[in-house]
Amino acid sequence: MSIILEYIALFFIAIYSYLEGLIKLFIPVKRKSVSGEIVLITGSGHGIGRLTALEFAKLQSILVLWDINKDGIEETAEQCRKLGAKAFTYVVDCSKKNEIYAAAEKVKTTIGDVDILINNAGVVFGVEFLNLEDHQIEKTFEVNILSHFWITKSFLPAMMKKNRGHIATVASVCGHLGLTYLVDYCASKFGAVGFHESMTVELESLGKDGIKTSCLCPVFINTGFVKNPSTRIWPVLKPEYVAKTFVDGILTNKKMILVPSSVKTYLILANFLPQRVISRINRIQDVQFSTMFRSATKMD
Repeated sequence: MSIILEYIALFFIAIYSYLEGLIKLFIPVKRKSVSGEIVLITGSGHGIGRLTALEFAKLQSILVLWDINKDGIEETAEQCRKLGAKAFTYVVDCSKKNEIYAAAEKVKTTIGDVDILINNAGVVFGVEFLNLEDHQIEKTFEVNILSHFWITKSFLPAMMKKNRGHIATVASVCGHLGLTYLVDYCASKFGAVGFHESMTVELESLGKDGIKTSCLCPVFINTGFVKNPSTRIWPVLKPEYVAKTFVDGILTNKKMILVPSSVKTYLILANFLPQRVISRINRIQDVQFSTMFRSATKMD
């Protein structure tokens, strides 16, 4: 096909896609059933991981819970069981490749092939770049992005064989823009977004359209992951709302889940506005947070 015909086809595909999107605004999107599906969630001992597990428990999925905190995942599992779902726990340090591979083999042998994989485990230090210790930088990348590779490599072959499954990545709005005192965290989340987008493209190119992908990118959530978050423009999100939005996105095969959705407008504008305007917006935003490594951090 000539390049001119390619552009004409592209034009009509764009028009069709916009019309389809407009129609979907008025027609409820069908949600897939996940009853009996095996759902593996890393970092499920607290926060978004736990709440996401509880949402799937309500849908009668089979939960496979990974976390470094044994007490945390046992508590999550007990809450899931009270909702009538089966739940299995594994103590796994997602910064260690060998632990991931060993746990993955146990899951496949004793429970079965994972249908929905949710890479949620994460760490944050919130330290000025030059004060970051080497082991902190390494830990950030080991947990926040490298673990995605090891875990997905473990469970993707079965999905590929059946051409069926779902890979969900928990990233952050920090995977789209940089913030002060979060250089390592933002870089790792940029990697997570890139992992999601590249995996999506590769699966499509291989004809594995039955394997769906989703990526969650919220602004600050009041989970304790970062403490005392506040902004002047974006809301500080309730974790229950984020978890429900995340699961709803998975059930409807939504690829990029920005929370709140208004962040999409800011990200579009950020590509066109002059840098001094973006810098001014960041000062107006007045993002503040603290972690166990830094208190009362003002990001201006």
